[in-house]
Amino acid sequence: MNFKPSDAFWSAQQSADLYGIDRWGNDYFGLSEQGLVTAKTLNTQVPLMDIVNGMSERDLQMPVLLRIENILDAQIYRLNNAFSEAIEKLEYQAPYRGVYPIKVNQQAQVVEEIAAFGARFNHGLEVGSKPEMIAALSTLTEPGSLIICNGYKDQEFIDLGLQAVKLGFKCFFVIETPAELPIIIERSKELNIEPLIGVRVKMTAKVSGHWNSTSGDRSVFGLSTTQLIQLVDRLKEEEMLHCLQLLHCHLGSQIPNIREIRGGVVEACRYYADLSAEGAALSHIDFGGGLAVDYTGAQSNDSQSRNYTLEEYCEDIVDTLKNTLDEYDLAHPTIVTESGRATVAYSSILLFNILDVTKFEPIELPKVGDDDHQLLQNMRDVLTTLKEEDSHRIQEHFNDAHFYRDEIRELFKRGQVDLRTRSEAENLFLEILQQINNTLDTLERIPVALEGLKDSLADIYYGNFSLFQSLPDIWAIDQLFPIMPIHRLDEEPKRNAILADITCDCDGKIDKFIGEHDVSKTLPLHELKDDEEYYLGVFLVGAYQETLGDLHNLFGDTNVVSVRLNEDSTFDFVKEIHGDTIADVLSYVEYEPKEMALRYRNTAERAVKEGRITARDRQQMLKTFSASMQGYTYYERDE
Repeated sequence: MNFKPSDAFWSAQQSADLYGIDRWGNDYFGLSEQGLVTAKTLNTQVPLMDIVNGMSERDLQMPVLLRIENILDAQIYRLNNAFSEAIEKLEYQAPYRGVYPIKVNQQAQVVEEIAAFGARFNHGLEVGSKPEMIAALSTLTEPGSLIICNGYKDQEFIDLGLQAVKLGFKCFFVIETPAELPIIIERSKELNIEPLIGVRVKMTAKVSGHWNSTSGDRSVFGLSTTQLIQLVDRLKEEEMLHCLQLLHCHLGSQIPNIREIRGGVVEACRYYADLSAEGAALSHIDFGGGLAVDYTGAQSNDSQSRNYTLEEYCEDIVDTLKNTLDEYDLAHPTIVTESGRATVAYSSILLFNILDVTKFEPIELPKVGDDDHQLLQNMRDVLTTLKEEDSHRIQEHFNDAHFYRDEIRELFKRGQVDLRTRSEAENLFLEILQQINNTLDTLERIPVALEGLKDSLADIYYGNFSLFQSLPDIWAIDQLFPIMPIHRLDEEPKRNAILADITCDCDGKIDKFIGEHDVSKTLPLHELKDDEEYYLGVFLVGAYQETLGDLHNLFGDTNVVSVRLNEDSTFDFVKEIHGDTIADVLSYVEYEPKEMALRYRNTAERAVKEGRITARDRQQMLKTFSASMQGYTYYERDE
């Protein structure tokens, strides 16, 4: 479907409603009266187009990953403040300590900003590998900061963690498998450093969403109740049970339903109470991740949404924990969560320009001639009838159009009609479908065969980005991200489209979008204007997308820009990183750029000797090759 032209006034607020920016934007994004998407924090808002213009002045071409540091800071503040208020309101007797899982977005700019701003809240880091441990140790500076060590741990990993304890960090080894405990015991005795031990238990409470397999008996990580008792007994034998100070119970990721979170907390409290009764000196309880991002703005228990607010999430955890543990007369433990997705998702936006569009509409073609094939005349008769009569035979005309078009295609295959005849048939077919499409809105009931017609006639807008590099979750798990134009929103978007990237892959497309009431197969967009760029933004992409992206078609990392918004509605370019060059991505897949240049030079020199090109031609070719090697992997506009 493409929107019908309208003479009615179109406001930015209508665009806000259409794209749902007020539903999913979390108060970080809005629209100005001039139809520009703005980034908002505190008392300031800055149009994204102002930032795009600043990028252009700095030779940073599209696509660009834009990070807004204020939003990252604001999410850390909101999380810590919401838990603090819940603790005070419910008279809970221990603090909250958040940790950020580095795996969610491992980029140094992100981790360093979280560590710097989070220091005032003692916000720590979660690590799952030795490289992430190194990153944490070189980034955190405040004594007492939490480092939660998950994942498989070898001797070197454990040595790093023990040394972190000696440096003053609260570095907990969360035991995921029984094989880790003997190494921890051996290395702690060898280095004479008492470890801080946590244990991850397998939760039986099942949650909904994409990642519900992280809970339950078949979850990859965590100890069964039998293994848990064996661990307790071994620590007693080693006189180290007092080292067991943290219970880890990951409920799941992107949990959409608050009731499931409450149920998981209750089960966790049972483990906590019984381990305490066994003599463990538990003082911390870690609920892992789970705090969801409402990507669709639906405020529902759909896997891409959530049916609770941040405040409700915090209050429910604190309230359930307090009431349950009070029954056992246990001191309240420090609450730890590992909110990664909710911390970083809002702060990053993928910006790209539209390069071209394909429309499924008829064009003016010269008539084939006086001796038109009878099938062409039949199609013209169908079109004439459609324009002259009411819609009661619309299904019949639809079927006839397909029949005549398909007959022409078969004749073309057999060489019985020429290319011009087939072209005229395809053009007439599109004109008939568009005529039927324009009639559908007048029908009380759309025939089943015609229900998908509007979507099948949608435009294809070609965006300057790689789905596989920058938005892999769309391809891999059908993740929905908010997508919309960032300008011209005081104009009515009269086209419906799907998006295609610039990879030569049929999967490199986006054909599911967040609609006003449900998932839509098309996205409302504006007509392209000559000599004017058209920019779209994909929002809430800060979690996992940079880490998971691959080099499909050897499209590399995009340009990255970090900005900080000021109270006077200005902004500062804090950091900028130019994306991968062609030489960069070739080196990632084991090519040697210098050797490639030498081989190309030899090929060109041989062509000179064979008389196919001149020596001057050779020099120009080598310059072009060298310049291309240092160029951006994405489409570059000519200056």
